[in-house]
Amino acid sequence: MTVPRRALLSVWDKTGIEDFARSLSEMGFEILSTGGTAKALREAGLAVLDVSEVTGHPEIMGGRVKTLHPAIHGGILARRDVAGDMEALEAQGYRPIDVVAVNLYPFRETIAAGGVPVAAAMKQVDIGGPTMIRAAAKNHAHVWVVVDPADYARVVAALEGEAFGPGLRRELAAKVFRHTSAYDEAITRYLSEDDTTFPEMLTPAFRKVSSLRYGENPDQEAAFYAVEGEERQGIASLTQHHGKELSYNNLLDIDGALLALSPFAFSPRPAVAIVKHTTPCGLGVGESAADAFARALRTDPTSAFGSVIAFNRTVDRAAAEAIGDLFAECLVAPDFSDEAMEILSRRKNVRILTFPEQGGELDVPRGAEEALAAFESRFAGDEPARRAARFLAEHGRQPEPVTARGIYGGLLLQSSPTPPFLGAEDSVWRVVTKRRPTDEEMNDLEFAWAAVYGIKSNAILLARDGATLGIGAGQMSRVDSSRLAVQKAADAGLELAGAVLASDAFFPFRDAVDAAVAAGVRAIVQPGGSVRDEEVIGAADEAGIAMVFTGRRLFRH
Repeated sequence: MTVPRRALLSVWDKTGIEDFARSLSEMGFEILSTGGTAKALREAGLAVLDVSEVTGHPEIMGGRVKTLHPAIHGGILARRDVAGDMEALEAQGYRPIDVVAVNLYPFRETIAAGGVPVAAAMKQVDIGGPTMIRAAAKNHAHVWVVVDPADYARVVAALEGEAFGPGLRRELAAKVFRHTSAYDEAITRYLSEDDTTFPEMLTPAFRKVSSLRYGENPDQEAAFYAVEGEERQGIASLTQHHGKELSYNNLLDIDGALLALSPFAFSPRPAVAIVKHTTPCGLGVGESAADAFARALRTDPTSAFGSVIAFNRTVDRAAAEAIGDLFAECLVAPDFSDEAMEILSRRKNVRILTFPEQGGELDVPRGAEEALAAFESRFAGDEPARRAARFLAEHGRQPEPVTARGIYGGLLLQSSPTPPFLGAEDSVWRVVTKRRPTDEEMNDLEFAWAAVYGIKSNAILLARDGATLGIGAGQMSRVDSSRLAVQKAADAGLELAGAVLASDAFFPFRDAVDAAVAAGVRAIVQPGGSVRDEEVIGAADEAGIAMVFTGRRLFRH
């Protein structure tokens, strides 16, 4: 009499488990199971052998202990090609287990809501499950182990014809260790959340969202990953409605566009950021989305070709028509009207994306409370606008408490910056010159300080009336960035008389101030803190312009 092969099925996520069990049963497998899984399979009309019948020991402590027994782990770990292993198994009256399909208690899903008590969280820490799948993965030369319901069909096909063989078993074993590693990391983060932002041991887990055609250049491979358990957060949560697949560079530019737009999350007016090579070439606020776009575009229409354009309000027909024939790689907004979608989707290649729904209350970054209150008061009934504000504020803060950046041989971590939200002027701003900014100049300084947040260092931004006039970015010296910003404005035919200037860091010398004054700048906002601050302030006083210190640097390398 042939002894049937055994499969142990014990899953929290029961997606596809009935069909998988039925296929195994039809191939002659004896099905072992526990608790809820056994109940579900019996209700589906399948014959099931309880694990307690194999172990000869009942489940105890409400099911906390049921599979931790030599009859189970001996059956999983026995090497079929080692006589001693098989003899030891037979001597105890145990049998091999050839398939193990287990997925774990929903720890990450449980803690996702936040504020979960330790006792409730610990209830979802799986012990038997990880032990079984690690054992099966260790012995993958002889045992099929499945932690992902998406793999059931491949395992069935392999068992029916062994078409995939050892290669698939090794792939599934690797998946187990990725799975348990991410699971343990989630538990570690939860228990250590009051410990330190930068732990002694860092074991991040990321899940692939998509493979990309290529990287920054065609000869480079690339893929897009999201933090394990948060695959629908941040960029990965955007919904694409039209256009070809997103590329590596598209994703970088979308990230830069949303970062640049995040200071305008709570703006009482529509705002637009136009980004090329991850840094803005134009930003503007206006009375409508179309007006904001036009004001952002005029700064540098040449660089706007092939850009990513992000809006903090719904794109309507007027905004779609304002975009006109400008070639844009991606358009991102909280929503697009039907008319706008009809106009824009005539272009086969433009990618159109929207922000996700944001439920619940927003844990706003520090300094944004007043802006949020003002925004909610004015736009309480405008769902797309509220959705945009919540999404953009979260993006500016970053979904994780730290940001990571890869370097050769390692990873740099830092706490996330908080955007200087437009409309939430920092209380530590200090006028340091004899002349104070006028109310109009102060409004422009607030806009310029918010806008310079998204510019790569060294960053100089010229603005007036809620729109950029010239941007100098990524230069080795601040005076070069100043000259570049002035040149950009001249190239676009924009008048600088009465403009304001924002610098992301202090001026080490007075030369950049002198260049700004010569161009027509009447007010400057900068962090301050240079050993030559008095010299720089003196240059401003000589010219009769206003200068404000924010006390905060906005470097973005």
